[in-house]
Amino acid sequence: QVQLEESGGGMVQAGGSLRLSCAAAGRTFNRYFMGWFRQAPGKEREFVAAITDNGGSKYYADSVKGRFTIARDNAKNMMYLQMNSVGPGDTAVYYCAARPWGYYSYSNSASDYNTWGQGTQVTVSS
Repeated sequence: QVQLEESGGGMVQAGGSLRLSCAAAGRTFNRYFMGWFRQAPGKEREFVAAITDNGGSKYYADSVKGRFTIARDNAKNMMYLQMNSVGPGDTAVYYCAARPWGYYSYSNSASDYNTWGQGTQVTVSS
């Protein structure tokens, strides 16, 4: 099983950019379907973006499409979320997550991911 750790969160002004990173421990990172989720205070965890094991296909929530970009570097066991044109609505704790081994299809449901990082806080000031 892969272990995940996020980094790169912080405070950013509205309209600015931030890049989140997710470091994976485990030799088989390139066999996992991965995703980013976020959770704002008082709200449920919501899907942000996802990427197939080889990085060939990417998926986005409508709320971030055109602003955020998901990517992965399997040689470095890393996944990224480039966040551009952020707004106060993007304030949340951001989590990287992996689907179970052998599950390679797209899902935007948090319940379909069984491995999570500890999260990194992103705060957007207006």
